[in-house]
Amino acid sequence: MRPARWKDVAFEQLTRLFALLVLGILAAILVALVLESRPSLDKFGLAFLWHAEWDPVQERFGALVPIYGTLGTSLIAMLIGIPVSFGIALFLTELSPAWLKRPLGTAIELLAAIPSIIYGMWGLFVLAPLFQAHVQPALIESLGALPLAGALFQGPPLGIGMLTAGLILSIMVIPFIAAVMRDVFDLVPALLKESAYGLGATTWEVMWKVVLPYTKVGVIGGIMLGLGRALGETMAVTFVIGNAHQLSKSLMAPGNSIASALANEFTEAVGDVYFSALIELGLILFLLTTVVLALAKLLLLRLARREGARA
Repeated sequence: MRPARWKDVAFEQLTRLFALLVLGILAAILVALVLESRPSLDKFGLAFLWHAEWDPVQERFGALVPIYGTLGTSLIAMLIGIPVSFGIALFLTELSPAWLKRPLGTAIELLAAIPSIIYGMWGLFVLAPLFQAHVQPALIESLGALPLAGALFQGPPLGIGMLTAGLILSIMVIPFIAAVMRDVFDLVPALLKESAYGLGATTWEVMWKVVLPYTKVGVIGGIMLGLGRALGETMAVTFVIGNAHQLSKSLMAPGNSIASALANEFTEAVGDVYFSALIELGLILFLLTTVVLALAKLLLLRLARREGARA
């Protein structure tokens, strides 16, 4: 028994070391970002977050445009990607013929294997001209005159911009969200669904009232996985967002994101303040992702407490 006990202790310590190593890497990244962004933090302070000016010549920098672009494109991606992913998972688990499930599921998962630069090139050379010629003019004509939401669909149809970048991101996150949703939907006991069908429930009622409540933790986890991909995506967004440091209400206008700003300007940064401002953008993206994941965890804990109180 002693050799077995020694092996158990060694295995426990080794796995603990791996867990602490991950935390150590995260802490090291955070410390490095903070130290490298000190010149920018000292010069601009918290005003860096809400200033839109980005002038490398006069060393005046603000992160409002990249933050707005990152959040805006990610929100568009989620608004499109979540319903589509839910529909895909619903079809694969409840409606698809048996002969179609495997090839269709494999095809959707293969979308996640396509490099992001391929998505960006496809968006720039195929999707952007299509948007410029057909989609954006139709949106401007039909929605541009609305009282409040019309401001989001005004301006010249350039093809590139926030809307195009958000659509590209939605295509990129759909494989992740749909795959997780399909897997967790398959974990629902057949007895629960059959009981609901036996009581006369429709497919939609079974999914909405039985499957989703049973799998909400996994579903939210898949959505957070897709959101993390959307927040940090670089090359695909860089190709189609326009890379313009200008703040506009219109989704048709060119914009910028934190990741695309870093990709475009990091090699051209001259001077300590310029370099430090870019590092601070990376720090903001790091903290933004951390906050999103923390809020998701709090949401799951709140849902668990609510269920416990109800029980």
